[in-house]
Amino acid sequence: MAKFYIEKFNFNEPNVIEEEFKKLLAQPIETVTQLENFLKDQSDLYDALEEGLSGHYIDFQCHSNSEEQKKTFEHDQKYIEPIFKRYDALLDEKFLNSDAKDQLNPDYYEQLIKKKQNASELFREENVDLEIEEDRLATEYFEITGALTVDWDGEEVTLSQLRTYLEDPDRDIRRKAYLLFSDAFQSKQTELQALMNELITLRQRKADNANLNNYRDYMFKKYERFDYTPEDCKELANAVRKYVTPLKEKLQKKHQKELEVEVYRPWDVKGVPNGQKALKPFQNALELINRSASIFHNLDPRFSQLIREMDEKGMLDLETRKGKAPGGFCSPLPVSELSFIFMNSANSQSDMVTLLHEMGHCIHNDFKKHHSISSYRDTPMESSELASMTMELFTMDQWYHFYESENDLLRAKRDQLKGIIDFLPAGMVVDQFQHWLYENPHHTPEERNQKYFELVQTLNSGNVNYNGYEENIKLQWLPILHIFEVPFYYIEYVIAQLGAVQMYKQYREDPKIALENYKKALSLGSSKSLPEVYEAAGIRFDFSEEMIEELMEFLEKELEELEV
Repeated sequence: MAKFYIEKFNFNEPNVIEEEFKKLLAQPIETVTQLENFLKDQSDLYDALEEGLSGHYIDFQCHSNSEEQKKTFEHDQKYIEPIFKRYDALLDEKFLNSDAKDQLNPDYYEQLIKKKQNASELFREENVDLEIEEDRLATEYFEITGALTVDWDGEEVTLSQLRTYLEDPDRDIRRKAYLLFSDAFQSKQTELQALMNELITLRQRKADNANLNNYRDYMFKKYERFDYTPEDCKELANAVRKYVTPLKEKLQKKHQKELEVEVYRPWDVKGVPNGQKALKPFQNALELINRSASIFHNLDPRFSQLIREMDEKGMLDLETRKGKAPGGFCSPLPVSELSFIFMNSANSQSDMVTLLHEMGHCIHNDFKKHHSISSYRDTPMESSELASMTMELFTMDQWYHFYESENDLLRAKRDQLKGIIDFLPAGMVVDQFQHWLYENPHHTPEERNQKYFELVQTLNSGNVNYNGYEENIKLQWLPILHIFEVPFYYIEYVIAQLGAVQMYKQYREDPKIALENYKKALSLGSSKSLPEVYEAAGIRFDFSEEMIEELMEFLEKELEELEV
C-alpha cells in the first residue's frame, strides 16, 4: 500500500517518542523568546505525531477488514496516545506556570492561554486509561458496521450502495431498500446497544473523575464551547421546532403530491417521482474530481490546485467497497501540509455534495497552515463545518459542470436547499438525544429507543407516517457513527449550517465580497473566538428565533425562484 503520509517517528518505539517529550519539558521558558521557541518546538512535535496517527487511522478506515491496519491503529491507541495525552497535560502545566506567558502579545495569545487553562482544568490522569478503552469500543463499532452488507437480487452490496435505491422512482424498490438497511442494523442491535451501554458508563466515570455532573458538561468543556451553553442548545431546538419543522412539513406535503402517494412513508422521503430518475451527476471518481476541480478553479485557482495535488499524492479515497468503513471525513496531514478525503461514493448527488463539503475542510486547512502554533490550526467544529457547508452553497451556481440538463440542474439546487431544511430538525434530534443520554446515564436500551422516537415525533416527523414501522424509527440512531465515536459532535452541524445560509445570502448579494470574507475567516483558524470568526466572515454567531425565522424565509424564497 502506497504511503500518502510522512512518518517522522517509528511508532513501534514509544520510548523514542517519550524522549522527545522529555526534551521539550526540559526546555527553559524564562523569557518571551524562549517561550515562543518552546511553543514552536511543541507544535513541530505535535504535527509529526498527528500526521502519523492520522495516517494510521485513515489506513484502518480504508481497510477496516485488515488485521495489519487494525493492529497498527490499536497500537497507537494503547501506547502512543496515552503518552501524548499525559505529556500534553505536563506541557500545558509548564506553560501556565511560566511568568513569561504574561508578557506574550495578548492580541494573538489570548485564545491559546484560554485553551490551555481549560485543558488543564479538565485533565485527569485516571481518564487516560478510560480513553484507551473508549477508543477500543469505538473501533468495535466500525468493525461491526463496516462489515455490514445486504443481498440485493443475488448481489452483495454495501449499505452506502444501498442508499441510492432510496431515491428510486419505483416505490417498491425504495421500500425494499429502506427495510433492508433497517434490518441490517436490527441484526446487530444487541451488540450495538451493549456497546452503547459500556460507552455511557465509561463516559460518566470520566465526568465523575473531572468533578463534573455529567458527561455532557465534560464534553462541552473538552470541545471548548466557550460561547454557548447546553441551555442554548435546548432553545435552539425549540426555535427549529417553531420555524423549521413546519416548513419541512410543507415541503414534504408538496413532495407527497409529486409522488402521487396517499400515505407518505419513511421510504418516500428521498424518492423521485415517476418519470424522473435519481440524479446522477458523475459516473466515476475521476469524473467527480475533474468536474469539481473546474468549479474550484473558477472560485479561486488555489482551490483547484489543492484538489489536483491531493489526487496526485493519493489523498482521495472516494469510492465505496467491501471492507471499507462507512461515512466520510477530511483529515489534515500537518507535515505534508495537505489533507486526506475519505468517502463512500455511489455516484449520487449527495456524493457530489460530500466531496465539495470535504474540500471546504481541505481549503480551511490550507488557509490555517500559516499558523506556527498547532493549536490554532485545530479549529472548533462550529467554524470547521462553516467552512465546509459554505463551500457546498458557494459552488451551487456552477453545478452546470455536473448537469447538462437545465431541469436536472434546477432540481439539484432545489434538493440542496430542501436538504438544509430537512437536516436542521434531524440534527437537533441527534443533539437533544445525546443530551438526554448523558443527563440520564442509567436508562435502559428500551428507554433509549423510546426517547429517540419521541424526539423524532416532536421535532422531525414532518409529514411522514410511521404507523406500523415505529420499531424501525426507534433504531435510526444506530447508523449515526458520531454518537459512538465523537459524542456531542452534531450541534456544530446545525450552528454551522445556519452560518452557511447567512454566507450564501451574502454570496447571492455580492459573490466577490462573500468569497473574500470566507477566506479571511478561514485564515484565522482558532486564534480568535467563534463570534469573531463569524464576524470576519461578515455574518453573526447567532441562532436566535429571529435569525432562524429570517433564514427560513430566505430559503423558501430561493426555492420559489428555482421552480421550473
